[in-house]
Amino acid sequence: MNTIHKTFWAAMTAASVLLAACGGGSSGSSGDGSSIGWNATPDWITPPNGSGGTSGSGNAGYTSNIKTDKNNTVTVRVDNSMGSINMLYASIQVCAPGTQGKGPCVTVDRMLVDTGSTGVRIAASALQSLNSQLLTQVGAPDDNTGAFPIAECMTFASGFTWGSVKRADITIGNRTASNIPIQVTGDGTFSTPADCAARGGADLSTARSLGANGILGIGHGVQDSKDALQKAVPGLYYYCPSANSCVSTRMTVAKEVMNPVAAFDADYNGTVIRLPAIAAGGQAGVSGQLIFGVGTQSNNTPPANANIFALDEYATMTTQYHGTVLNWSAIDSGTNAYLFPDDTIPTASEWEWYTPSSPLNLTATMEPTDGSSPPVSVTFPIDNALNLMASGNAAYNNVGAYSTHSRMFLWGLPFFYGRSVYTVIGNSKIGKLTGPFVAF
Repeated sequence: MNTIHKTFWAAMTAASVLLAACGGGSSGSSGDGSSIGWNATPDWITPPNGSGGTSGSGNAGYTSNIKTDKNNTVTVRVDNSMGSINMLYASIQVCAPGTQGKGPCVTVDRMLVDTGSTGVRIAASALQSLNSQLLTQVGAPDDNTGAFPIAECMTFASGFTWGSVKRADITIGNRTASNIPIQVTGDGTFSTPADCAARGGADLSTARSLGANGILGIGHGVQDSKDALQKAVPGLYYYCPSANSCVSTRMTVAKEVMNPVAAFDADYNGTVIRLPAIAAGGQAGVSGQLIFGVGTQSNNTPPANANIFALDEYATMTTQYHGTVLNWSAIDSGTNAYLFPDDTIPTASEWEWYTPSSPLNLTATMEPTDGSSPPVSVTFPIDNALNLMASGNAAYNNVGAYSTHSRMFLWGLPFFYGRSVYTVIGNSKIGKLTGPFVAF
């Protein structure tokens, strides 16, 4: 999924296209020439445990010397249990901080696994009674009392999530991120601020509207906004003196919603998503792996011939398609289609799914924005999305939709089938390489 605030994620359900902004930065008037003002700023802070060594030998320079744990794999899956296609789900455990799983906890299934955003965002309904037992974050920098609760608005191209910032222990498989800030969406504690709702689109704070019980943002960022450290950004962080009054505020590093992987005590420099290939007609469901760490163990080390793309400060790279340079591009598991602009391909429905009369094999070229590695030509299939979805399958490798943003190309979940995709967090050092980068 991709953020408008200046990070990026896009999640499209069978009924809607969500060009999301799960990262947070400034408004679109940031001066970067962008009409939507992305700023993923993934490399602004080193992961809290450090980035480890830089061996630079073996495995084509991909070796990282950070602490490891052999239990670094969890199962992820694609199904249509919530009425959407190409939604990659994982299950997490949420506990009150410091209980080490012995205190009040709840398992939250169907969390959208999203390499295009940063932070854990959970619908209040999925937390059940645990919500009231989680510590509410207080003490925003602009709050003179230091006592008012903190809430967050995370905006997307087609909507927003709104809810309290709380602290929790988040366990994914065998790994726990202890006492980290998360966003609890749709909790109804505070009225939605006008400058949050003014971002436009639907309120995506509920499981039903999102098509998932929450977002597991494991992208290239550590925390979700650099800009909020320096200024109060309308439509981002707030402190709330009362239920009907929330005030835009700056935020401190320790209180921003953060990437849970960066808070692990081992294999914390990134992730690998590994999904099987599927047939052109789609598949009822898919099971794959989410692997923690990059270059730390044999199961997460990129091959010697891996394609590696350094990302810019907005966590984006460049795609060239039909002679057009699309420099707001990303490989993003939270987007459920190939999302790009092509006026020559027919579309259908208000969500502008591509509906060609016959299957297409298209080609685009990926390249890092800094020219640090050679461009790579990638062929990808596009078929009639509405005809495909009529089968009732959940997983498709050949669906696409029209991007209304002329410089955007999102390589969504269809790109992940049949590949291992490596997502490196922040400025982690992996052999001779420094993040953020993505590889496959």
